[in-house]
Amino acid sequence: MRGDVPLRGSLRSRLLGLSALVSLCSIAATAWLVVSLTAVAIGREHGQVLADDARIYDALVGFAATHPDWNGVGPTIRALSRQTGRRIQLTDENRHLLADSGQSSRKPARSLPTTASATVDAFAVDTTLAPRRNGTPLDRIDPRAVGPFRLTGRERAALEAAASRVANCLRTSGSPQDIEVVRTPSGRTEVEIGGHVQDTGDRCGLDGLLRRTPTESRALAQLGRLVNGCLTDRHAPPVQLADDLTWTPSTPRDAPDTRAVAACLSTSRREQLDAYVAPPALLFATAPDQKIDTFFDLSGANRLRIAGVTVTVLLITVTVTFVAGTRMVRPLRALTGAAQRMAEGDQGARVEVTGDDEFGRLAAAFNLMSSRRQELEQMRRSLVSDVAHELRTPLSNVRGWLEAVEDGVVPADKSLVSSLLEEAMLLQHIIDDLRDLSAADAGALELHPEDVDAAALLAQVARAQQGSAGSAGVELRVRAGKGPRLHADPVRLRQAIGNLVSNAVRHTPAGGTVTLSTHVEGDEVVFSVEDTGSGISAEDLPKIFDRFWRAEKSRSRQGGGSGLGLSIVRKLAEAHGGTVHASSVPGEGSVFSLRLPG
Repeated sequence: MRGDVPLRGSLRSRLLGLSALVSLCSIAATAWLVVSLTAVAIGREHGQVLADDARIYDALVGFAATHPDWNGVGPTIRALSRQTGRRIQLTDENRHLLADSGQSSRKPARSLPTTASATVDAFAVDTTLAPRRNGTPLDRIDPRAVGPFRLTGRERAALEAAASRVANCLRTSGSPQDIEVVRTPSGRTEVEIGGHVQDTGDRCGLDGLLRRTPTESRALAQLGRLVNGCLTDRHAPPVQLADDLTWTPSTPRDAPDTRAVAACLSTSRREQLDAYVAPPALLFATAPDQKIDTFFDLSGANRLRIAGVTVTVLLITVTVTFVAGTRMVRPLRALTGAAQRMAEGDQGARVEVTGDDEFGRLAAAFNLMSSRRQELEQMRRSLVSDVAHELRTPLSNVRGWLEAVEDGVVPADKSLVSSLLEEAMLLQHIIDDLRDLSAADAGALELHPEDVDAAALLAQVARAQQGSAGSAGVELRVRAGKGPRLHADPVRLRQAIGNLVSNAVRHTPAGGTVTLSTHVEGDEVVFSVEDTGSGISAEDLPKIFDRFWRAEKSRSRQGGGSGLGLSIVRKLAEAHGGTVHASSVPGEGSVFSLRLPG
């Protein structure tokens, strides 16, 4: 079709743009990966082994976490240089030399490389270089930076003695797992069973070992004051800190600001530890006699190797993207064609569903939309046909009688006027019913609910229907007693029950009875209209609430009614949040039940 060419071109352009974006991302990611791997290989060629870098970095971060400045770091740097064979230089952030492992061997100081190997900062640990430690917080503060939480010698000795007693007790009690006594950076001694720290329990006096020391209490109280002061500045409610630095609201009714607490806790920890931790420093680790400008260097051969790998990845990516894009276009092209056929009037346009992916679900949704559209069109045509049929009969009668009067065949007497008035009232009844159904379909059916006595309402309906029932020779009975109460629109409710009663009267022969009753089932109030009429067959029962449907196949009006009464009952029930149901035994009668929330 010509009409779908521009759409296909636009779709193809979008897919090609998407493919290009995917290709560029793939190239960038692959290039980064290749550069990283090649850089590691080159670093090994230059003697810069990642394990040695991590060892140097971790040792210096540990020194920074346990010292207020860098005084005395020289022996540590020289020892690391001997162990790794690296030239280690440490400067402040302004590149002023703090320590140099080469000076101890009478080697002159040299110019620093352009780029530092790493930044040594106990408040911003590089997790790619430092080993992951148990209890390392998410704020990247080195766990060895304990500051005021460091225990005194007397406290350490007491906890160590208590831990030894607990461990011996557990061993003598026959614990099946390995028991080990370990010490944390703050000096606290803990007992591990099977590699896990025991932090609860009263076995062998473990609770006494877990008790907070005076030093820890003072430090935790200081940190709590800093955190709550920060929260006060942020207009957030205060919190209470636990030993593991978790927190709870100070008062249960306060709603905590999680982000504010996390930010204040991180800031307060840095403020508390600042006086105990060395300032950030720049680390330069190089081969002793090699002059390089950066920590990693790329040779010409390695650059060519990276370029070759990148070109290969580019070709593979473009090929795969082209094949994938072509397969993506096929179902979209089928959807475009089906949509255009539907726009041209093909109500049966469908798309073949070939999978359960996004395109398959889109095709299934399109088919469902097409089916619903076709059903709605059929319902619209059927409704127009039914309305035309229902209005044609009374209008034809009125026209016929008026033409007879005009021709002088029938005198314009009182009986003729009554007959014409009856037909006009029938037309008005049909129009009113159609208006109610239209309002219900549009959600504009107005309800004015109030407290309703179900028994009194049934009595009102019976009195209103007594005349038509008496003319038909049908007896109306009401069984309500002290009926229940419900919240509903009394006018609409009388209309619904009245429609059920008039329908029952029309289908009950003379001498029969129609019984109105109400009762409560659970949280629902049930109104029942039971007749002793002809009943409804099982195949017709599901259709009785359809518009303009009659059991008489000839659609005659001998039974009266507009064919909309039961449809209106269903809409009124749904508007009240209820349901209507019918049951029948052919030849014995029918029961219509209207269920509404109490």
